[in-house]
Amino acid sequence: MKAITLRNLPAELARRLERKAGHEGLSLNRAVIVALEEAFGLSGKKRRSVHHHDLDFLVGSLSKEDADLLDRSIKSQRRIDPEVWA
Repeated sequence: MKAITLRNLPAELARRLERKAGHEGLSLNRAVIVALEEAFGLSGKKRRSVHHHDLDFLVGSLSKEDADLLDRSIKSQRRIDPEVWA
């Protein structure tokens, strides 16, 4: 792989690359490579981070009683049956 050094990178371009890296969970180096691949049509498809938020409303919605019941139900499923695993 070839390594290159960029000098005199415009401040706004640097900010946008850093934002892209942060938003997509990439290193700055990887974000630059992805941007170049996209610009030259080498990526096949655009890489995107996928963030699923469709169930966020459920977080923290269980009552204490329901949470305890769920924990007890799961605990019974975590038992190892020695006859099966012997």
